[in-house]
Amino acid sequence: MPAPAPPDPPPAGGLHDALNASVQAAATLTAPWTAAERAGAAALALHLGRPRLAAHWTTDPLLRAAALLRLGEAEEALQALDDQPDSARRSVLQARALTQQGAQDRAATRTEEARRQAIHEGDSPALAACAVLRGEARLNDPRAALRALAEGLKVAELGGQRPDAHVLAVLALAQRLLGPGKAAATAQKALDLSAPRSPARVLALHTLNCPDEAGREAQAGELHPSWWACLHTRPSSGR
Repeated sequence: MPAPAPPDPPPAGGLHDALNASVQAAATLTAPWTAAERAGAAALALHLGRPRLAAHWTTDPLLRAAALLRLGEAEEALQALDDQPDSARRSVLQARALTQQGAQDRAATRTEEARRQAIHEGDSPALAACAVLRGEARLNDPRAALRALAEGLKVAELGGQRPDAHVLAVLALAQRLLGPGKAAATAQKALDLSAPRSPARVLALHTLNCPDEAGREAQAGELHPSWWACLHTRPSSGR
């Protein structure tokens, strides 16, 4: 007898709507799915701001680490990355985890290594993530932060891609520290490009003086407060 035909894949539209509705709606929809089907949906779950579902569903250690970092579970993220091949994406995730743990010197070193790897590998998303980390770390000197973030914008421009929303959101913070002129427009662009319940969206809303909406987005996305700790940075004296 011939092998039975594989089942049709679950409808993406239904999953998209369920993930946007609530964690419970997505969990209910996917309850009858196979583990492989849920694993295939994990990246969308993370993109739409459902990191706990993404971490539970995925079989990809890098995606699992990214989801765990949204939740602030830095040690678990580092463990997920332990036996993975060295790469720009692994390094930048490790740098974010170290930042969440307060190991700033180690995080800075790892970020620079990730940046070198991303340039070598031609990995634009990893380079944008490095620009975010480097920009956040330099917000006490806003002009240095602008220079670090410019690399993230340049790589998108050279690749004919839209600018990364998280790069724009941190850029708006740096601009706000220098004066209100450009910050609101940059933050609005970051908001327009950001995914729901994402760190970029929360930062952009704060910069636009919408703290209540930012709080709702952060809570819905189960975001750890470390993702907006940079809001409290002030320029060093004399800058």
